[in-house]
Amino acid sequence: MKELTLEFFKLRRKKIGWMIAIFLAAEVLWIFMITSYTLARHPENVGWEYVLLMLSTLNGLFLPIISAVVVSRLCDMEHKGTTWKMLMATNVSRNRIYLAKWICANTLLLCGAAFQIGALSAFGVFKNFPDPLPLVLLVRLLAGTLLTNLAVTALQQWISLTFKNQTFALTLGMAGGFLGVTASFFPASIRKLFVWSYYTEMSPIGMSYNALAETSRYFVLPAQAGNGVAALLMIAIFYTAGCLHASRQEI
Repeated sequence: MKELTLEFFKLRRKKIGWMIAIFLAAEVLWIFMITSYTLARHPENVGWEYVLLMLSTLNGLFLPIISAVVVSRLCDMEHKGTTWKMLMATNVSRNRIYLAKWICANTLLLCGAAFQIGALSAFGVFKNFPDPLPLVLLVRLLAGTLLTNLAVTALQQWISLTFKNQTFALTLGMAGGFLGVTASFFPASIRKLFVWSYYTEMSPIGMSYNALAETSRYFVLPAQAGNGVAALLMIAIFYTAGCLHASRQEI
């Protein structure tokens, strides 16, 4: 797909890959530090469930912001360079360009998510977690992160191509990070309305806290098809709305 190749080519000097790597490395190092500290004080509370739940929670903070920055950079090139007219002159449909940008953003984010999973797997093995590597849980976490990224980037791309000033799109990403990390405090019926909450909603791990004993228990949650369907529905709505808007937008 030449449009997708062109999007990656245009990013060659934007250093977006480095930006994603730095943000996610900071997130992973944060998890390493907190986990090592907890291991030293309460080793019985730390295992694969602990680090996977922490990753999904912090993804709710970091990934909405990273997604906003990545999509904004992809779309801002067309606004600042006024390259839409040149692209249209080549008889390439706007829908194909729109799809190429969306795939490009999510390919970069998927590589970042794979890096997270690999880093945490190596950390758990290095720390000699008692249970074997939970491949099924890792795949579930990666799949949930991917689905949520697809929905978040579809929304961000719609906004980024609608407004030439990317301040609004970046502000939306920061607001999404706040909602993503605080979503668990909202009632289920409310938090499911926010696309950023699905980073934690689709986590394969749950937690219960005993206030009297001041202890936490981590457990595996059954896969919930409803969350996946809701995420797919949001992807379809945001992508279709954004694509239709871009195809009809005046250049």
